[in-house]
Amino acid sequence: MDKVFIRGLEVLSTIGVYEWEKGIRQKLCFDLEMGFDNRPAAAGDDIHLALDYATLSQKVSEYASTRVVELVETMAEQVAHLILSDFRVQWVKVTLTKPGAVPNAAGVGVEILRHRTPAASEL
Repeated sequence: MDKVFIRGLEVLSTIGVYEWEKGIRQKLCFDLEMGFDNRPAAAGDDIHLALDYATLSQKVSEYASTRVVELVETMAEQVAHLILSDFRVQWVKVTLTKPGAVPNAAGVGVEILRHRTPAASEL
């Protein structure tokens, strides 16, 4: 299985457990990796057979910027579900970083790997 990736997708979102965080927007940084068979697109040099990472990036950005959640874990799960539901990928790895969340650290976050299963649409 091939891998398509998007690195450093920055989105402003309302995220956090503290009251002061609920009234501001904070930067999140997404690194996305997806399992996708690139051979048909490459063989025909056909963008219609490729994973549309521009549309995927736009959907993730729109989704994350309009949701209000407390945990990066929640956002990562929701974005993984969105990608598996809306795009023909076999798996997705979401690395989500919240820069500046902890003093003296560049960022904190989570990395999750989810596969396409019949239960994926139940999230």
